[in-house]
Amino acid sequence: MKPFALYCKSYRTDLRRVQRLAESVRAHNVDQLPFYVSVPRADLPLFREHLGALPLVLLADEDILQACRPGLAERVAGMPGYLAQQVVKSEFWRLGHARAYLCLDSDAFFIRPIRQDDFIAADGGPYTMLDEAHDLLEDALAHQRQRVIDAFVREADLVQGLFGRQGRRYSFGPFPLVWHRDVWQSLDERYLQPRGMTLADAIQQAPIESRWYGEALLAWQAVPLRPCQAMFKVYHYAWQYDRDQRKGITREQLSQLYCGVIHQSAWERELDWPREGGSLLSRTGRRLRRALGRI
Repeated sequence: MKPFALYCKSYRTDLRRVQRLAESVRAHNVDQLPFYVSVPRADLPLFREHLGALPLVLLADEDILQACRPGLAERVAGMPGYLAQQVVKSEFWRLGHARAYLCLDSDAFFIRPIRQDDFIAADGGPYTMLDEAHDLLEDALAHQRQRVIDAFVREADLVQGLFGRQGRRYSFGPFPLVWHRDVWQSLDERYLQPRGMTLADAIQQAPIESRWYGEALLAWQAVPLRPCQAMFKVYHYAWQYDRDQRKGITREQLSQLYCGVIHQSAWERELDWPREGGSLLSRTGRRLRRALGRI
């Protein structure tokens, strides 16, 4: 078992985004960290056709779920996509490829050389993102996005309540995140199994996989807590990206603080495979909202 790996859960709509990510891995992966990409089994031929020359290993989502328990793949297939992908990402550890992994979304890409010690300490313990999301929440206040603040409070209170933890509301993100198999295993053995639950049940109850991981780490300390700030510059909303562009902030400057960047796919729909979805009217409206900074 490797000490560390890169992993991305994707599907056909994000093919071009994964291609951009994989090309950035090829350009910046100094330590030759193994890179795994999982997609629904039906999408494997498409990804092999377009990504076959890139340094990655393709896996079927169904094989990850089958490693959890028989029949789980069929159950997850019936879940909404935004829930199903959380289950798959969180269960990757069961394949035994690595003790810890950087869980990447398709819309991420690296902007500078990366090494294993960017993500885990010398003893193999992961760096864990842990703060109170003040940067995001201050941005939301400045742009009068109260819904962003309300969502943060609601999600934090929900999962903290399930663990019976009182105190400060933490953010365990944003993605990409370093996850360690021992933390997921502690959640399974000390919370889910005693309640006759699977992670799929947990995600349906509270669909925030990063909070399940973070609260489990705080509860049982399966690995040492080494807090860190975000490893990627995440533009949650187009108005954040536009603001940095107006300030003249470059990728070279960002690389002093971050190893990568994320452009949320919701406002980068031109990268959808095979083409941007929606009618002409909806596409035009989306571009107008993007131009006005409302996405």
